[in-house]
Amino acid sequence: MTRTAAALIAAALLAGCRDYHSYPRLSRQDGYIPADQFARYGREQAQQVAIGREFAAAYRGNRPEDRAAQVRDAVAYASKLPDVRNVVGDSLGYRLTVDFASGWRIAVLPIDDGKRGSETPGLPPGAAGPAK
Repeated sequence: MTRTAAALIAAALLAGCRDYHSYPRLSRQDGYIPADQFARYGREQAQQVAIGREFAAAYRGNRPEDRAAQVRDAVAYASKLPDVRNVVGDSLGYRLTVDFASGWRIAVLPIDDGKRGSETPGLPPGAAGPAK
C-alpha cells in the first residue's frame, strides 16, 4: 500500500512540472494592451511594437542555432529603424534590449499577433521594411 501511494504521489508531482519551452508563454499577448493600441502612444512605442512583431515573425524553432538566427534577424530589423541607437539581443531569453535616441531603453519580447512590423500604425517615415 505504501509503495502504491508513493508511486502515485511521485506521478502527481512529475505531472505538475511544466515544460521549459517558454516561447509560447512569452509571445502571447493575453492580458496586455493590444499591440496596435500601444503603438498609437507614440513614435518610439510604434517602433517597439514593429520590432516585437518582426522578432516573432523570425521564429524558426527552439534549437540554439534557431534562436540565434531569430535574434540576428530581429536585431537587423531594429537597427534599420530611425530612432534606434543600439540593440542587444539575448537568444536564451527571447528578448532584445533597445536603446532609442531619446534615451528610452526597453526590453522587447516577440509579439505573435499574426501581423508584421510594417503593419504597425504610427511608424515614422523611412521605417524599415520586413526583415529578410
